[in-house]
Amino acid sequence: MVLIAGDVAQCDSPGAHYTAQLIKALPYPVLAAGDLAYRDGTPEEFANCYAPTWGAFKDRTYPAPGNHDYRTPGAAGYFGYFGVRAGDPAKGYYSFNFGQWHIVSLNSNRELEPGSKQLAWLAADLRQHAQRCVLAFWHHPRFSSGPHGNDGRTQTLWEMLYRHGVSVLVTAHDHDYERFPPMNAAGERDERRGIRSFIAGTGGAKLYELKQRHPLSQVWQGESWGVLKFTLRPRGYDWEFLPVAGGRFQDAGSAQCMKRHKP
Repeated sequence: MVLIAGDVAQCDSPGAHYTAQLIKALPYPVLAAGDLAYRDGTPEEFANCYAPTWGAFKDRTYPAPGNHDYRTPGAAGYFGYFGVRAGDPAKGYYSFNFGQWHIVSLNSNRELEPGSKQLAWLAADLRQHAQRCVLAFWHHPRFSSGPHGNDGRTQTLWEMLYRHGVSVLVTAHDHDYERFPPMNAAGERDERRGIRSFIAGTGGAKLYELKQRHPLSQVWQGESWGVLKFTLRPRGYDWEFLPVAGGRFQDAGSAQCMKRHKP
């Protein structure tokens, strides 16, 4: 199993405390999907806001950087806090295997243009790792019903994932939870080989209200903090949104991994 959420630690919000209490009881790897220490990702904010909450499970956390983390030049607070767990500070992207799954952490703040080093690295990484099941995570969602909306800058990453048959993408940025059906490179529903995407910006920052519902959005909520839990099986996965204590929202389901295809 893995747990994932982003938009975590605001010192003036109790949300990170509540989600940390939830995660502490679940001894699984944590994927932290960016904007981890508000407002500017400074070393002081990581020390004073993130460390007292999600810092309790730092040794099992795999992060991806968000835009607030880059408000400190070079995301120095983020990379300084996580060290080698965040990958090369000049890149901010890396991958690892977990059981029979391959997991990719990407940097949606930079190197998104065609021909960039990150895209070249991603293509090579996905060619090298032939696991049927692949989960990717980064910060800015390609499609979203929240205030930030669709982020076309990440289209290059989205297309690369689709080209290589990646099954699952999780992002954050909008402080809400949203689930989409499998979609193709053009953002059209594709149950045969599409990417199923989730937004889990419910890690503790102040929650957002719905902006304009995306036509393919299947589930949306902005009423409860929580984390998304994945049970990763050899050929498929189960997902479940876990609300913090007192939260009532629920979402759960199961799916098979898409069969990987060569680009």
